Amino acid sequence: MPLSNPPPSGPQQPREPHGPYSRGEYPPPYPQGTHDGHRSGAHGAPGPFPYRPWGQGYSPVNRPVPVDGVAIASLVLGILCFVPAVGLVLGIIALARIGRTGDRGRSMAVAGSVLSTAGLALWAVAFAAGVPFPTWSGVKHAAGDHGSAYSLTEGDCFDAPGGSLEGTAYDVDKVLCGREHDGEVFAVFRMTGGSAYPGDGKVTDTADARCYGLRYGYAMDTWAVPDYVDVYYMTPTRDSWRFGDREVTCLFGNTDEKAGLTGSLRNDARDLGADQVAYLKAVDVENAALDRQPVDSPDDDLPGSRAWAGRMSAALARESTLLRGHRWPAGVRKPVAGVAAKVAAGRKEWALAAEAPDADSFYAHYDRAMVLADPDTSVTARKALGLATTPPASGEGSGGRGDGGGGSGLDV
Repeated sequence: MPLSNPPPSGPQQPREPHGPYSRGEYPPPYPQGTHDGHRSGAHGAPGPFPYRPWGQGYSPVNRPVPVDGVAIASLVLGILCFVPAVGLVLGIIALARIGRTGDRGRSMAVAGSVLSTAGLALWAVAFAAGVPFPTWSGVKHAAGDHGSAYSLTEGDCFDAPGGSLEGTAYDVDKVLCGREHDGEVFAVFRMTGGSAYPGDGKVTDTADARCYGLRYGYAMDTWAVPDYVDVYYMTPTRDSWRFGDREVTCLFGNTDEKAGLTGSLRNDARDLGADQVAYLKAVDVENAALDRQPVDSPDDDLPGSRAWAGRMSAALARESTLLRGHRWPAGVRKPVAGVAAKVAAGRKEWALAAEAPDADSFYAHYDRAMVLADPDTSVTARKALGLATTPPASGEGSGGRGDGGGGSGLDV
């Protein structure tokens, strides 16, 4: 598949991993004194969520010349005749790629294009006769065992082309999570919508909001996620949407392309005890609300900041109820009660921030809420529960946003 932006035209383009995905559980709090919480996208791009494409890597010259994966896909789709238009486009793309890279597979690309052209003629006849066309499920079925990004499901670990999570990628290699790998899928969900493509911005915003929230169900203890791990996602393109593609794939990846991930990042109810799960479900209510900090500062958008503060107050009320409502073991009861007390105090500050008459008043309550939410408050309770006790570095890793998205720079 091509690695250009915007994507080239054609009936089906590969899934686009968009980014960023931050280097921090949350961005730092609004700087005191400056009262400027607005952040711009990475590389100077406007907005909090610039595209973060996958890039193809380069193979050493002493390695055998690889077979172009898109050529293989073209041949497979041409033979199966599920979506001949896609097979034809892939064949054309493969021929162009092979001309640039020198990879093998030209004959496969030609054969796939010829078979797909014949398939298109048969489809024209079938359409005239009223025979229904295949859906996206047929494409996924055809790609299922051929190393395609379309076949990735929750819990899958994989290697990306060239080891890079930059650019547009079609070919991936599923691997065991116990060995070093480039990415791990933690969720897959379907977007809703009719036949009209909603636009890159809408798709990216939906993927961003859902993926950040879904990570808590897969890696409940965010402190156990290394600081060098970011969240990425692959989304439908305008062309694949036309063929019924609605799936967004959320994944963890290493920010350091020179080193992969080793071992699964999953930690959920299957791996944790009942008390650990109860604690993490409670604090992740707050973490999820912190994720949605507005991009604009209270100076620029006071109503938006006050609305977020209201959501934070409601989230902390829910967290306090969960912490106080669980029957904790004797050795855990006191430290968890300390966390609950800080949460209750923080809720009051957020409620006052939600009613702030001006930006200065908002900042005053915001700053007090941030002090009360200091992650160090949770260390004693976490130690008693047997959870990770090292807070994520502020503004780095743990699958949060540190590049201009929402968030406070904290994780509880």
